[in-house]
Amino acid sequence: MKTICVMRDLYKALSRFENNFEAVYGVSLNEAMILCSLDEAQQELTSSELAQRTEMTSSHTSKVIGFTEEKGLIERSLGKVDKRQMLFKLSPKGAKLVKEFAL
Repeated sequence: MKTICVMRDLYKALSRFENNFEAVYGVSLNEAMILCSLDEAQQELTSSELAQRTEMTSSHTSKVIGFTEEKGLIERSLGKVDKRQMLFKLSPKGAKLVKEFAL
């Protein structure tokens, strides 16, 4: 039972942190994880690669990519070998934001 209570306290702290983070930076923690993953990779990544790096489901990753793209923080391009493949990279605005919250 004690473990559940500790987990509850951790969940509440994480929730408060995410609310504060979003108020300051304008992105959710999931969006921030996408941005950090792209920053760390230093190359374009597919949606599947982002899902692996963030450990989000493919469908959730797709939604978060959409939100992040709408905010102008990432850019989409066609694969060079397979034109059906979508690749994602940080936009200049996204790269600037990562530097702000990575401090």
